Order: sequence, then C-alpha cells, then structure tokens
Amino acid sequence: MTPTQNLARLGLSLPHVPVPIAAYVNCVRTGNLLFLSGGLPIDGDKKIIGQVPRDVSIEEAQEAARMCVLNRLAVIEAEIGSIDRVTRVVTLNGFVSSAADFYDHPKVINGASELLLEIFGDAGKHSRTALGVASLPLNVAVEINLVVEVEPA
Repeated sequence: MTPTQNLARLGLSLPHVPVPIAAYVNCVRTGNLLFLSGGLPIDGDKKIIGQVPRDVSIEEAQEAARMCVLNRLAVIEAEIGSIDRVTRVVTLNGFVSSAADFYDHPKVINGASELLLEIFGDAGKHSRTALGVASLPLNVAVEINLVVEVEPA
C-alpha cells in the first residue's frame, strides 16, 4: 500500500499546512532531502498544551506527537505534491515539554515514530532524538521536526 492509502486505512487525513509563526519557512529542500521545521500539535481549534505529565498525560502527549507528524506530512505534500514521493524518513527530533523529574520522553515520541512506521512501512524507520525541555512555543506539549528523503525532482 502507498503512504496515502495507509493514511486512509488508519482513518487519518492531513490538516491544512500550518503557517510559520516566526521568521522561518516550513521546509527547505536540498537535493533529495527535505528538512522540515518543528511542527506543533495544533490542528484548527484543537491544541495539546502544557507540560507532561503535570498538565498532559503520556497518552495525550503521544497523540500530540502524532498530530505533529500529520502537520509535517501536510508540509511535505504541499512541497512535493504527495507523501507517496517520500522514499525514506531519515531522522526525527522530538521535544517534550516536561517536568524536571519526567524521564519517559521516548514513550511520548513513540507516538510519532510508530505512526511513521504505520504510514511508510520500512521506509519509515528512522534515527531519532527524544528530549525533555522546560517549555515549547505557544505552551505546546510536543514539537517534532523531520528530515526525509524524496524522489528526485
């Protein structure tokens, strides 16, 4: 199945492409690589905000990580026309707004990693960083950025 078909099978759709909130662009292409800026768990009026686990449960934070991935996939589709042109997810960097004594950042970012595997199969296997931070833009719980390889232009 194609990534687009896998999205449909999962009952998911891509949100509108988010507008950058500062002086940057959503994506930069160099050769066959797309470097995607950090995406936030915001989809219309739905936002997942606060610190994990004080304000947001691990399960809610995993959902936030999935929302971030869908936002990044929307950027990819806008940039190259279809997520089916992704040949490899290279790396994922995940940031979790968390209390100082929270150590389960990898569990949170698994929400993003597992979704990429469900959508892209083996091409979704990636290197990863999962970090805890004191705060994130707009008080969101999670931020995700990606590097993906795509078919030649």
